[in-house]
Amino acid sequence: MVTLQHFAGRWYLQILRFLLLFSNIIPISLRVNLDMGKIVYSWMIRRDPKIPGTVVRSSTIPEQLGRISYLLTDKTGTLTQNEMVFKRLHLGTVAYGMDSMDEVQSHIFSVYTQPSQDPPAQKGTTTKVRKTMSSRVYEAVKGIALCHNVTPSYESNGVTDQAEAERQFEDSCRVYQASSPDEVALVQWTESVGLTLVGRDQSSMQLRTPGGQIMNFTILQIFPFTYESKRMGIIVREDSTGEITFYMKGADVVMAGIVQYNDWLEEECGNMAREGLRVLVVAKKSLTEEQYQDFEARYVQAKLSVHDRSLKVATVIESLEMEMELLCLTGVEDQLQVDVRPTLETLRNAGMKVWMLTGDKLETATCTAKNAHLVTRNQDIHIFRPVTNRGEAHLELNAFRRKHDCALVISGDSLEVCLKYYEYEFMELACQCPAVVCCRCAPTQKAQIVRLLQERTGKLTCAVGDGGNDVSMIQEADCGVGVEGKEGKQASLAADFSITQFKHLGRLLMVHGRNSYKRSAALSQFVIHRSLCISTMQAVFSSVFYFASVPLYQGFLIIGYSTIYTMFPVFSLVLDKDVKSEVAMLYPELYKDLLKGRPLSYKTFLIWVLISIYQGSIIMYGALLLFESEFVHIVAISFTSLILTELLMVALTIQTWHWLMIVAELLSLSCYIASLVFLHEFIDVYFITTVSFLWKVTVITLVSCLPLYVLKYLRRKFSPPSYSKLTS
Repeated sequence: MVTLQHFAGRWYLQILRFLLLFSNIIPISLRVNLDMGKIVYSWMIRRDPKIPGTVVRSSTIPEQLGRISYLLTDKTGTLTQNEMVFKRLHLGTVAYGMDSMDEVQSHIFSVYTQPSQDPPAQKGTTTKVRKTMSSRVYEAVKGIALCHNVTPSYESNGVTDQAEAERQFEDSCRVYQASSPDEVALVQWTESVGLTLVGRDQSSMQLRTPGGQIMNFTILQIFPFTYESKRMGIIVREDSTGEITFYMKGADVVMAGIVQYNDWLEEECGNMAREGLRVLVVAKKSLTEEQYQDFEARYVQAKLSVHDRSLKVATVIESLEMEMELLCLTGVEDQLQVDVRPTLETLRNAGMKVWMLTGDKLETATCTAKNAHLVTRNQDIHIFRPVTNRGEAHLELNAFRRKHDCALVISGDSLEVCLKYYEYEFMELACQCPAVVCCRCAPTQKAQIVRLLQERTGKLTCAVGDGGNDVSMIQEADCGVGVEGKEGKQASLAADFSITQFKHLGRLLMVHGRNSYKRSAALSQFVIHRSLCISTMQAVFSSVFYFASVPLYQGFLIIGYSTIYTMFPVFSLVLDKDVKSEVAMLYPELYKDLLKGRPLSYKTFLIWVLISIYQGSIIMYGALLLFESEFVHIVAISFTSLILTELLMVALTIQTWHWLMIVAELLSLSCYIASLVFLHEFIDVYFITTVSFLWKVTVITLVSCLPLYVLKYLRRKFSPPSYSKLTS
């Protein structure tokens, strides 16, 4: 504008004046509208009766739920219920399944009922073998009953009070409490075969035998389970005999190097894992009083050291963890969550790639992936062989490159090697897979995978988990979803969205995510259109009057335009939806369209810019052509046409009418008509009651809006959007 004035006079003041006149082009209200819209979306998610208990902890990202390309999920507690059922006890030479638990019970019973004197000679070797079998079973069950962090608590059941129940070790009042459901499943099983945990405090533990006697144990040391060590240990002294025993249980990968050499551990762990069981290895070591005193002295010394304390403590504990006697393998099974299969099916059809990151064994993870239909029946599974160096990783990646459309299963150790040497190549291949399963994953690795996916693909990721080990992954992802499960609320409190069941994720993404994204896209473009329209009119007005820096609309008109006259109808776009929620759930392919970013792109933005320039120019030129005598008539005609155009454009954009939208339109129009009485200094009140004013406004509004209505109709007829086929 100043250039067209040829920098005449005090042109630097003109620049400042024009900057103020065109400041409307900066859509300050866009930030306010979008933030208020996000609050409305969050409220809708919380109030949805089909996903009860859902909590929105971050109200700034509901739209991101509408463009998720990669879903990363934990296994235990997220895809599965985390309700463990004891299924298998394996002693190496013999395995006991669910149907043969009565044999275990009889072995335990025989240990406590058989007299201690030698059996009669005529029975021969059979009794001796029988007895050793019984004692092996008993040792295994005793190890399981002692090596845990479970505490039995007693609750009054109406008949007996709490103190009485605790004193009598009342079975009906006992409740087991532990940090992990695996632990509770194991202790409940030992109770079912005759060895019951009846009491525990900081320093002692009580077991009840099948005969009803109470065995007292003193807890000397306890080494809790950590995600790094993958094992837990306990040193107990039996009060009646004074025997000191060190029990340990943990994952087979760490226990294999701790127990004495045997030829069946690895094979049987693999067999049990292929059945989908979670395997724990239980071992023991008898200690003499001298050995224990020596250990305790070193342990206390290590705990008191100032430098490298944790390392020294670990070293002392490891000195005990040698040549331990392998007692048994335990297998517990975890049931799948309700409706996991249809939910994963829906997410896959919506164009998402699902990655399962778990700490379980490779075989268990593969079994769950098949059960949950994470891997479809006609898909091949490529199991990435264990690699330890660059050469092996290179060969294995080449073998994997030759496979097409197959799911990948890889262990955490191999993944680390691949990412160290061939990060780019590995991520490129993995991103092409329909599904990826990473097993034996540490929490830090989970977060690293999320970060790499974001960096390599530039696409949005969503992480779902239920435990403390998933927090790093949830916080790293663009959208974190926590499932409230058996492992506490750590994950759900750290997440952006908290759900009660995995199946609610489908509706959260397909319905709420999709609607939030489409609504925000329409709202943001409309707010820009509103700002650009009035700026175009100001530009046309200044151009006609020799580039004068004179405002077209004064004071209250300019404030009222972006507030009470147009605010409600424009904001009512947050209630718009193109299809019903049932249809969005039934056709997840509708979600896939959003991944292309069509509702909000440079193309749609430019279309709205052109519409704004067209409408602003038509209204301004129309008012200038049709006004007769006074300048104040231009303001009346153009401003009324502008308000009507905005209201009609909102009506043109809406796809499904809501009663609040109609109220918003009528309310805004009423506010404008009512305020005309007070705006006599800007608008000639007598002129707006004439027929001349009415026909001029009608003609200008029709010319600015009718072509757009015709174009929308033609587009709907000859190039309908995908959802229109489902709404008709």
